Amino acid sequence: MYKKLILLAASGSIALPIQAEEQPITELESVIVTSPLQLKPSETAMPVTVLSDDELRMKTGHSIGDTLKNELGISSQSFGPGVGTPVIRGQAGPRIRVLSNGIGSNDVSAISPDHATSVEPLLADRIEVLRGPATLLYGSGAMGGVVNVIDNRIPGSQFDKLVGAALEQRFDSTSDETSTTMKVEGGQGNLAYHLDGVYRHRNNLDVGGRGIDVTNVAITDPSLEVVDNPYGYLNNTGAEAISGSAGLSWVDDFGFAGASINNINNNYGIAPDGTGEETVRIAMRQSKYDFKSELNNPFNFAKSIKTRLGYTDYEHTEIANGEPGAFFTNQTYEGRLEMNHQDIGPLRGAVGFQAQASDFNAIEKLTGDSIVPRSDITSYGVFGVESFDIGPVTYQLGTRVEQTDIRPDGMNGLSYTPVSASASALWKLDNRNSLNLAITRSSRAPQVQELLANGFHDATRSFEVGSLDLKEETSYNLDLGYRFKTDWLRAEFDLFHNWASDYITQQRSGDYVDEDGTDLCAPDCTIPVVISSQQDAIFKGYEAKLIMPMMENHFGLVELTLFSDYTRGEFVNGGDVPRMPPLRYGLQLDYNQDKLYSYLRLTRADDQPHAGDFETSTAGYFLLNVGVNYQLKAYQDAKFMVFAKGNNLLNENIRNATSYLRNFAPEAGRGAEVGFRLSY
Repeated sequence: MYKKLILLAASGSIALPIQAEEQPITELESVIVTSPLQLKPSETAMPVTVLSDDELRMKTGHSIGDTLKNELGISSQSFGPGVGTPVIRGQAGPRIRVLSNGIGSNDVSAISPDHATSVEPLLADRIEVLRGPATLLYGSGAMGGVVNVIDNRIPGSQFDKLVGAALEQRFDSTSDETSTTMKVEGGQGNLAYHLDGVYRHRNNLDVGGRGIDVTNVAITDPSLEVVDNPYGYLNNTGAEAISGSAGLSWVDDFGFAGASINNINNNYGIAPDGTGEETVRIAMRQSKYDFKSELNNPFNFAKSIKTRLGYTDYEHTEIANGEPGAFFTNQTYEGRLEMNHQDIGPLRGAVGFQAQASDFNAIEKLTGDSIVPRSDITSYGVFGVESFDIGPVTYQLGTRVEQTDIRPDGMNGLSYTPVSASASALWKLDNRNSLNLAITRSSRAPQVQELLANGFHDATRSFEVGSLDLKEETSYNLDLGYRFKTDWLRAEFDLFHNWASDYITQQRSGDYVDEDGTDLCAPDCTIPVVISSQQDAIFKGYEAKLIMPMMENHFGLVELTLFSDYTRGEFVNGGDVPRMPPLRYGLQLDYNQDKLYSYLRLTRADDQPHAGDFETSTAGYFLLNVGVNYQLKAYQDAKFMVFAKGNNLLNENIRNATSYLRNFAPEAGRGAEVGFRLSY
């Protein structure tokens, strides 16, 4: 009967404004920073997710994927607790562009699911998730969307004090994780500065049952003999990370210009396969140097010109039983120039140019054998987005043309020209009702690993084989939405249907080899072969939520949110696209009174029987989370917030359907997280 209940609750995206002591403060809808047209979320024809301020603090997780996983249409592609990249409407990896302050993070998290992103959510001031025409400003292949993490590393405006600071401390019982975040920023005259740092440490992760699902492992890895399967925790899942940044800007009436430097070191473990033969840790290091500027009204035709330049030096080593194994390096230059032009009649918009050059390599460190040949990768793109109104309808058009070249050592070069375009319309029927429609053509070039991989990958425990026959992947996406808003009800419904031609997947072939890629060990080979291939696919689904005030008086405000989302991915010729999220539905109760905010959220995720070839299904689960925060004035204009969260209170042993490692690494079990944030 529980499946028949209308559930479901609370969109994580409804953080309620904290009220002042005497009178309520009207919350103003902020503009979307990632959009050049400076639109508000209610003015876009595509679903937009924005997390900031106290809502972001309450939802911040161990990774970007973990932070966003409860938002409608978004889940996390976990690979044990050390990794969590976002999955939007079933799309992940290269189909999601993760940005740091508007430019690519340029790590290798889009290459493989075991690679953690270098973007740190604890430092974020704001996270924006975009879909539709605006994504074409940042990459033609972002079929799922764009996630922009904004941390004010390069200040864009002057501060009102010489020194401002924030200190945040967290403790999570599921892994005894402690994290400390510090931020100092301020300025005087035309100078503005920013300093920040994060330190994390955790032990093995607690889970709600056995770590390894031996029944499903016997299906996917029949020759694997599980001899170590601990109950209630996962071995080798501890981690330690440290990150620091410094930025300086010159701010004037004309705009600003500034630079920053960031360094991150992250060492995390991968949950073992239970054979007791091998443990893998990943030691990741990245240095990033950025320049950012914005000029206001530099000449008659331009409202603003934004420039972004960055250099990223990234590497990580996969350490198996203490010995270095797979070694990935990526040195990347990326730059973009974006001009927001003066209105041309009814047209409001922006045009720009983006370029990227990478030196990528993946080898076995001890032997020097190539996993992916060293490759020079260059990409150049021009883009434009325009918006105009005709009566009650706002239209937005976008286009992007790229040229991508891949030149691997000792091989002929590869060249692709992806062309993407998008059109959307937002029809405001009246003050309460609006309809939106968007059509997008998104095209992307194959990734270097999809093309050229040919070697054993320690962390994924697979032998990866690419294909030089891969063509550009093209998807046609149709989105239809409806919004309703009154004092007694707010409603949002979004339907989508995507047709993907030559959709690229990396799937198990059903074959097994040894680390050298031979099957001479048959029938005792234990390493699955993962191959890159293409076929047409269809994705369809929806996102929906209803928000209803249940009580509003001097005792506070109580709101009930019912929510649900669903994605289905199928190949046209038969079969299921692997690692799709299941149907989710639930409810959330939010209580807000003066400086106190609390929530209770219950999510039901159904079984996922559509696992794909050589994959296993996942069981449904209930996820019960609660949280509370309280704000008080510490001293003069200093603020002190304390918060506590209870996660997975039913202690379910959750197997994440979007995870490659779901049979070996369930999600975190029952736990509590407490912390405080002091800001001045």
